[in-house]
Amino acid sequence: MSNDRLLAEAWLEALAVGTAADGTIETYQDDLDCYLGWLSSAGLRLSGVTFACLVGYFGHLSAKGYAEATVAHRRAVVRTLHAWLFAEGHAEGNPAALLEPLQRSRNVPFVLSIDETERFLDTAHALAADGSLGLYRRAAYARRAALFEALYSSGMRITEAVRLPASVLANNGKMFNIRGKGDKERMVPLGSRAVEAMRLWRSLAAEYGVISPQWLFHSVRDGTKPTSRSAAFRDVRETAEMAGLARPHEVSPHVLRHAFATHLLSNGADLRAIQTLLGHEDIGTTEIYTHVDQRRSIDMVMRLHPLGAS
Repeated sequence: MSNDRLLAEAWLEALAVGTAADGTIETYQDDLDCYLGWLSSAGLRLSGVTFACLVGYFGHLSAKGYAEATVAHRRAVVRTLHAWLFAEGHAEGNPAALLEPLQRSRNVPFVLSIDETERFLDTAHALAADGSLGLYRRAAYARRAALFEALYSSGMRITEAVRLPASVLANNGKMFNIRGKGDKERMVPLGSRAVEAMRLWRSLAAEYGVISPQWLFHSVRDGTKPTSRSAAFRDVRETAEMAGLARPHEVSPHVLRHAFATHLLSNGADLRAIQTLLGHEDIGTTEIYTHVDQRRSIDMVMRLHPLGAS
């Protein structure tokens, strides 16, 4: 293993000892591989990197067509790595000291209307209630409907939802505690429709003979592991297509989280309350939904006002 790779691995180990989560370390590993690969192809070593070299690297990323968020993240990794190398005495200077963090533009997220959301959820419930299907298929569709209701009812992230314990339903599931980003806990609500959907899913799973005492959402055939994020994404996309939504390829579990926040705001909910429910540390992150609400209002005027199309 090269000295550069050893130093990079040492930095990752230092992060792991700190507060960085496993998922964060994995992402940093990908970013490091990209950076070290570029240095190697350019005949450079970490100890010889200059500010001009970094400019060349970021130009390379842009030329490759990487998304703005990816470039910003890889820029942050480079800044942090070189700061650590200098602080630990592995480099005589910090070539990234002059790099400013990129100010990422905030794109207004894609959000379903209330009617579209109801059509999406109704489609999932109709599949679970189809008596012509076998028990396995009905249980799988019931799990799907319950997960969708949980996401829309609470605004949870998909990573939080698929890790919900079975004990959520112990106290009628009206409010429960979850552990979110940064290992921070918050209380989130569940509507009665979500609770009923969860109970149906659990009863069908039990009837099929597989019910997990640990996980709320799990495979119909195996209760030892929680439902995967990839399975949830697939189920959402398939249901969006079956519901006849206009842009099914853009519907994801996170879109249901956006719908939760936007629909609350549209109905007069306080922005601070939405921030707490979503688990946002910065109110600025939550404010994106005010732009969504404004955009929807403008679209409505343009469609419905007599002079809108003039």
